[in-house]
Amino acid sequence: MIRVVLPAHLKTLIGQHHEVTLEVGAPVTQRSVLDALEARYPVLKGTIRDPRTLRRRPFVRFFACEMDLSHESPDDPLPDEVRGGAEPFFVVGAMAGG
Repeated sequence: MIRVVLPAHLKTLIGQHHEVTLEVGAPVTQRSVLDALEARYPVLKGTIRDPRTLRRRPFVRFFACEMDLSHESPDDPLPDEVRGGAEPFFVVGAMAGG
């Protein structure tokens, strides 16, 4: 099981207030985790990734094992700790301003 931690506004959108657990087939990548997340919660389509290009939305970041994976290839395998369920995959809403 893959553990996913979402920002508060997306947890509210799906009616879930804890981390989400997903069954994700191999290979476990950013793409496969997000595909599984959107399949289970269709309301999330377009909130994390652009629905046409499937690219990460601006101001959305991905983290795992204290590493920023936001600019990694979405098809790279996630760390072993995430694949094994010991560590979660974080979807984080970044902030900007002046």
